[in-house]
Amino acid sequence: MTEKKNNTALKILTGVLAVALLALGIYTIKFYNEEKENKAILTKEKEVIEDELNDLIVKYDEAIEENQIMDQNLVDARNRIERLLDSVEDNEANLVLISRYRREIGNLKAEKDRLFRVVDSLNRQNQMMSQTLDSTNVVLEERTRMSDSLQTTNQDLSNKVDRAAQLKITNLRGEGVIVRNSGKLVENDRTRRIDQVRTCFTITANDLAGPGERDMYVQVYNPENELVGDEIVVEHEGGAMVYSAASKVYYENNELDVCLLANTNEDKLLEGTYKVYVYANATLLGTASFNLR
Repeated sequence: MTEKKNNTALKILTGVLAVALLALGIYTIKFYNEEKENKAILTKEKEVIEDELNDLIVKYDEAIEENQIMDQNLVDARNRIERLLDSVEDNEANLVLISRYRREIGNLKAEKDRLFRVVDSLNRQNQMMSQTLDSTNVVLEERTRMSDSLQTTNQDLSNKVDRAAQLKITNLRGEGVIVRNSGKLVENDRTRRIDQVRTCFTITANDLAGPGERDMYVQVYNPENELVGDEIVVEHEGGAMVYSAASKVYYENNELDVCLLANTNEDKLLEGTYKVYVYANATLLGTASFNLR
């Protein structure tokens, strides 16, 4: 009787184990398929981003070919897009990078719309001036004087665009630092010793920028493209962005030296090349790289 009960219990246990193994197999297959599907979605999204960036480059190439007034501004914007495209192509798709690229594309599209509106406005002014010239019935001397006046006006417009209100920076650099007990900062390139990452740059003089308080932000990415710092989330018109450090500066149209300190996390301090990105609000002003060992 006892042996019969044992056999029955063994059969029940075997059945339970079989059901559990079957459920585990189903879950494993489902998880694998979901992981494969998510990877395919991210890869597709990366391809879409590359297509959008290539389309932006084509639009800038066409605008540069057709317009000379803002040629350098358009070239600079196109070069930033090409650098972002290189970054997209060189990195494997993941959710963090895709989100960052999406934000960057939003900023680049907003900048494109602004630049193209200025170009269109200048073209319309030129067309109106040309129509005025064509419609006037004056002596040759008057026509020559008006032509000279138009050339001067176009040159003034070009000079104003070249000195656009957007801030510009130079001497951008990043470095690891040790914080002494006295508060003194000492540069160091060893990951095991540094306490913070310091990003320094100079805001150039610009009479058109207008004096006042500016919000400056910096992003620091380690060799694994992980954000190093306090992960400060800031809402901009184009969406939220995450920064390593932030600071307010008062700009008076003159050169201004600025340094921002990003706190470090030991888990994210890796040997290799780090990249820093400096922003005024959501506008990217410059990038640089440095090495830690």
